[in-house]
Amino acid sequence: MGLFDRFRRGPRMSGPVRDAARTGSTRVRGADRADEEHLHNWLVARRGVEGFVEPRTAVSEVTLLLVAHDGEWTRRRVPGAQWAHQFCNRHQIPSYDAAVVGVPQRMRDYNSRQKALRKQQGL
Repeated sequence: MGLFDRFRRGPRMSGPVRDAARTGSTRVRGADRADEEHLHNWLVARRGVEGFVEPRTAVSEVTLLLVAHDGEWTRRRVPGAQWAHQFCNRHQIPSYDAAVVGVPQRMRDYNSRQKALRKQQGL
């Protein structure tokens, strides 16, 4: 071991902490009760809502994207894909796998309208 080898390796860490530091990843927050409450409250306040279950990625766990009739949307982490489909079934709204069908055009249109509105308002 050379004189400066100790400094090249960085601080001594072990296990998941070392792996996270090496890969640049962080621990992803899981779903909690507040996420479920938000989804439920959002759902009952809007009409024509559909659910899109988004798979786990490198940066987030499984999420449920809810899209209303006008394209307004919200997204929250959920415990899993099965939970998300069951949530939609309990609330009698259709659910789809977003990896298969994508997201609806009305959501993209809504985002475009919101962006244009913010630009018009000078925000």
